[in-house]
Amino acid sequence: MSENFDLKIGLIADGQVILRREMHEIRDELKQDITHLDFKIDTVNNHLSGRIDQLDSKIDSVEDSLSQKIDAIAIDIKAHRADTEAHGGIYRVKES
Repeated sequence: MSENFDLKIGLIADGQVILRREMHEIRDELKQDITHLDFKIDTVNNHLSGRIDQLDSKIDSVEDSLSQKIDAIAIDIKAHRADTEAHGGIYRVKES
């Protein structure tokens, strides 16, 4: 009977050792996976930061271009108004 009990205790102890070893292996695998994911996240972040900087630069360029075009249109409209007012005729500029 004592031998049977010792055998069962031995099996339990062996099972615990195996479980502990597997838990350590799983923990190590998880650490490696997390490290790999951190690397991927950092890579994506760096790529996105670069793209954001490029887009900011492009937006600034478009804003400058549009501002110049709007200014040119305003000058044309002002000249057209002055010409219309100077020549009178059919069209009158009314102030609102």
